[in-house]
Amino acid sequence: MWLRIYHKCHCILHDVFRVFVPEPRERTPVTGINILYLLFPFLPLIYMGYLARRPDTFTLRLLLLPLVVAVAVGIYFRFMWTEPHHNIYNWGQGLLAEAISAKAIDFAWRKEGMLKIDEVQPGVTKKSHAVKANGDVHTQPATSDPATSSLAWLYDALEVILSNRGLGWKFGMGIHVPREERSLKRNSFLFATFISFVGSYMIFDLLESLIKLVPGVGTPHGGTIFKAELPFFYRYALSTAIHVATGSCILAAFQLFYDFITIFAVLLLGSSPSAWPPVLDHPWQSDSLHIFWSKRWHQILREIFFVFGGFFGKSIAGKFGLLFGTFIGSGLYHELPAYALGRGFDTIVPLFFALQAPLLLCEKVWYKYTGYRVSGLYGRLWVYFCIIILGQPLSNSWHMRGLGGGLMLPPSLSPARQFIIPSIRYFLNGTGTDILEFIVGST
Repeated sequence: MWLRIYHKCHCILHDVFRVFVPEPRERTPVTGINILYLLFPFLPLIYMGYLARRPDTFTLRLLLLPLVVAVAVGIYFRFMWTEPHHNIYNWGQGLLAEAISAKAIDFAWRKEGMLKIDEVQPGVTKKSHAVKANGDVHTQPATSDPATSSLAWLYDALEVILSNRGLGWKFGMGIHVPREERSLKRNSFLFATFISFVGSYMIFDLLESLIKLVPGVGTPHGGTIFKAELPFFYRYALSTAIHVATGSCILAAFQLFYDFITIFAVLLLGSSPSAWPPVLDHPWQSDSLHIFWSKRWHQILREIFFVFGGFFGKSIAGKFGLLFGTFIGSGLYHELPAYALGRGFDTIVPLFFALQAPLLLCEKVWYKYTGYRVSGLYGRLWVYFCIIILGQPLSNSWHMRGLGGGLMLPPSLSPARQFIIPSIRYFLNGTGTDILEFIVGST
């Protein structure tokens, strides 16, 4: 009897799952007519953000939560880009569905709503004592008032939705804020940010274009970064180069989009430069995993990882549960959207992120028994081993499913593909050396 009940429940759950996440062959192709449906999940999220900034809306937010999640997952996993080089957009839609779901959960479960550091209720500030600073080196970031009172509701909603790091909010208290190296004078700040934007664009374009030169890896159908036909040294030299280039592309992409949004907000919306501190803190200079993950790597998705695992883990096992839950949540966030590619689920990705928790505990054990923190040259080599060596199966998993072959920049907007790579090919043409062979060595 119990077995029959189990099978019945399993069938019901499977059918419900397939209502929101159909099989790839049953998904709806994205066309010029239905592409606007991809904007629809933002509407209930904006309303949820509005409610999170209004008192006495806890019950309404809980009731709205299933709708927000169902709409986001149902739309982004139902509509599918069918062109092979557009398949990476399906991945992006999956990431967006998870981000919207996590924000909706975060807005719903907090009974008091989303509060800023100096508030006791949404919009009601403390009057008895001064506000403490948020972060390591900055005071509470300045914000801009809405242009008109008629749009105040929209401003409130977008403000909390776009506050990913929680700067100036209670949920972001204690987060590391990188030291500002730009002048906060408006024109100087905009110029420095524009230079950063151009530099990030060029780095992203060059590395992404070089990855596309690797046979298999650079195609929409994907391929392994470990080329068995190469000798041992060149095989792992190539895989290491692809892995480092992939990580650097991710860093450049974060910096690129953050710079673009910063310029838009400061130039067109009148936002204060102090409201836009750096998003990265020189991650390659990390000399411990603790420093790498908690300070130097970006903190944009920090709250999402808490929602997907950190808070639940903390409720079960305190600080250890928070640590393991956060990294397990990070692994799920990075892998579940890949299911939208139609190529299954790979446990390698969540395993890599889950592995970071025991590796961080190793640093605590080292400090406990030696009295010395992981730092200096050996600490940096330890970080490089954990991220660059142990992380290669992660990049391989993504590239096997076509990450490197996706259309991220049109060739017409790529200086690397229009000028740099053709120039290198022209230079090497006389030597009879292929550009990939020139990079990784002769076989």
